[in-house]
Amino acid sequence: MDDTPALRQLRALGVAHTVVRHGPVSSVVEAAAVRGIEVRDLVKTIVVRRASDDYVFVLVPGDREFSWPKLRALLRTSRLSMPDAEIAKAVTGYERGTITPFGAIRPWPVLADASIAGRRISMGGGAHGVGVNLLADDMIAALNATVADLTADDDSQR
Repeated sequence: MDDTPALRQLRALGVAHTVVRHGPVSSVVEAAAVRGIEVRDLVKTIVVRRASDDYVFVLVPGDREFSWPKLRALLRTSRLSMPDAEIAKAVTGYERGTITPFGAIRPWPVLADASIAGRRISMGGGAHGVGVNLLADDMIAALNATVADLTADDDSQR
């Protein structure tokens, strides 16, 4: 795909980025390898439901998982869940594996793990095989993201 809502929004916001295109990948490790980056620099976008018709985007490095307890504490809620693929597409406009906050059909709040701040990262570009490389701080500013410690310290946090 030559253009996506994500790429259009990045351009409209004036966020400096480069587009990386590649063939199909089956894992975060494989995606990082074809983009020529470390897995920790590939940022995953996860959609989390916090209430009926209320979602957030959670951004975490490719080598980490977010912590449910930390996320619940930050959002001050005891119940969170992950929507199925059909609902995720309905609330973001993107298929699973292509989800990004940029160009989503609704501007859900964005929560970014503190470990990505200050780094050059790669994240989804809104279509399979499309990524964008950019400065995490530019992404955080453009999306007005909340930066917090969101990742699991060990397996008991997952």
